[in-house]
Amino acid sequence: MISVNSLTHKYGARTALSSVSFEVHQREIFGLLGPNGSGKSTLFRILSTLMAPSEGRAKVAGFDVSAEPDAVRRQVGVVFQSQSLDKKLTVEENLTAQGHLFGMSGTVLRGRVQEVMDRLALADRRKDLVASLSGGLRRRVEVAKALLHEPRVLLMDEPSTGLDPGARRELWQYVDDLRKSRGVTVLLTSHILDEAERCDRLLLLHQGKVVAMGTPAELKARIGGDVVVLEVGDAEGMRAQLSQRFAVEPRIVDGALRVEIANGHRFITEAVEAFPGAINSVALHKPTLEDVFLDETGASISE
Repeated sequence: MISVNSLTHKYGARTALSSVSFEVHQREIFGLLGPNGSGKSTLFRILSTLMAPSEGRAKVAGFDVSAEPDAVRRQVGVVFQSQSLDKKLTVEENLTAQGHLFGMSGTVLRGRVQEVMDRLALADRRKDLVASLSGGLRRRVEVAKALLHEPRVLLMDEPSTGLDPGARRELWQYVDDLRKSRGVTVLLTSHILDEAERCDRLLLLHQGKVVAMGTPAELKARIGGDVVVLEVGDAEGMRAQLSQRFAVEPRIVDGALRVEIANGHRFITEAVEAFPGAINSVALHKPTLEDVFLDETGASISE
């Protein structure tokens, strides 16, 4: 449904995307995960036809984003990170205005407006001004706008921006329902880890390059065993001692030592006994997507 081949984009001398390639299958929820400056927003703008790539090709629903942008726009619904609603209009007026942009009118438009409002539980708010709605409701209206013309692909840029956890869960329920009931393919950008966990597959971007791709489970399986974090007084000195004593390769992250190792609880016991008084605190957890990103790039996804 989406095909990206050796996509490169430059802003003057700066390379925002470097030879990025991937495919998104029909009915898939596909996430672009990375920190600010990773290139995911540039990629989103290219796929939504807001800019043309410097090199490479991208197709959405079989249409080239550079050569056939009008055809692409008819196939996609776009939910931008920044709000695109008119706050002085009602929910229904916003949706009607969107329909006019796609050449819809009369009973067809009224029927589509009613359908998307019903699907997103907005019918009872149809006469409410957008200015009076909560952040979660406004986001649902944004999604309703994007779905009005029945797109085959939904592009969402940081969809949970400004939403509280409850509203975020509701939004994801709607997105998953669209995939299941309507066969909509979803591509989204995010830097929120629990949001990324809900995707079928993820593409990890860093400094414009693909560093890993796979399901959340496949990505976390790249890290064997557990992740142990040790707070110590002398991180550099302790790193050398741990490496020599246990044949591990600790990494210093935010002043603490991070060790990837199987049977982490046993390692903790042995390390504390081997270096009494040198370890101030310990933490143990199973690998997360943050750990994967850190392992692949040496940087935090929240940077």
